[in-house]
Amino acid sequence: MRSLLFVPGDSERKLEKGFTSAADVILIDLEDSVSPQNKAAARGIAATAIRERRENAKAAIYVRVNDLASGLTDDDLAAVMAAAPDGIMLPKAEGLADVERLSVKLRVLEAENGLADGATRILPIVSETAAGVFAAASFGRGSPRLSAVTWGAEDLSAAIGARATRDDQGRYTDVFRLARSLTLLAASAADTAAIDTVFVDFRNEPGLRAECLEAERDGFTGKMAIHPDQVAVINEAFTPSPEALAEARMVVEAFAAAGNLGVVGIGGKMFDRPHLRRAERVLARARSTRLSE
Repeated sequence: MRSLLFVPGDSERKLEKGFTSAADVILIDLEDSVSPQNKAAARGIAATAIRERRENAKAAIYVRVNDLASGLTDDDLAAVMAAAPDGIMLPKAEGLADVERLSVKLRVLEAENGLADGATRILPIVSETAAGVFAAASFGRGSPRLSAVTWGAEDLSAAIGARATRDDQGRYTDVFRLARSLTLLAASAADTAAIDTVFVDFRNEPGLRAECLEAERDGFTGKMAIHPDQVAVINEAFTPSPEALAEARMVVEAFAAAGNLGVVGIGGKMFDRPHLRRAERVLARARSTRLSE
């Protein structure tokens, strides 16, 4: 998953537009973008959209429910699980224990709705509270439902009382860089994908592109979007280039030809096992976007 596009669950018009985008994942939102008085209506609209779209949709369909402490999660799940979304995004996740709590709920609802056990994946936002940031290491234990982990700056800023998430040069301040880094490490420990947070200045294409390239360099494999116009930039940045694919194939083939030694020489340069692992990751990303052939 390269691009994950948020769409308010209470807007049929925006859902229609979202599903015509080239996003890899449509994130139907029942949380922040839906006012309290619209929550019930949003559940019905979301469930209908999933039923009508899932058979022909090119994108995976996830639903961001309200967090476990809100008292709204069970109603959200009861409404949408009958429509069989591909996954659930869990906001304000405070460690793997919250993922496990959600997993129990999903297992019951899968059984009640005739869905395969474990079919519904979970994508937690792991940095929206201080407790969540401190608990990032717990994801290293892993979970079979985890499809990725991601982070968010805006809720964390509200939780800690920060007036801004970025400095005068547009760079994240220290606490948010820490949350970002811990998300990457949590994903690696859990052997799952790391998804970068949204870029809220959606009219600033150069800024988005620069942030995508930086995230891809650091190990993120995708990024969330808040507007359909961001999707093309995100997809381009997180799609391995032909040059990167060629080098990755060369490294994998060289190790295979050498009998999988610890080190091989290619074009006068030495490549060791971490280089092989990185090459395998690039090819896996390409296969997931049908680029490996």
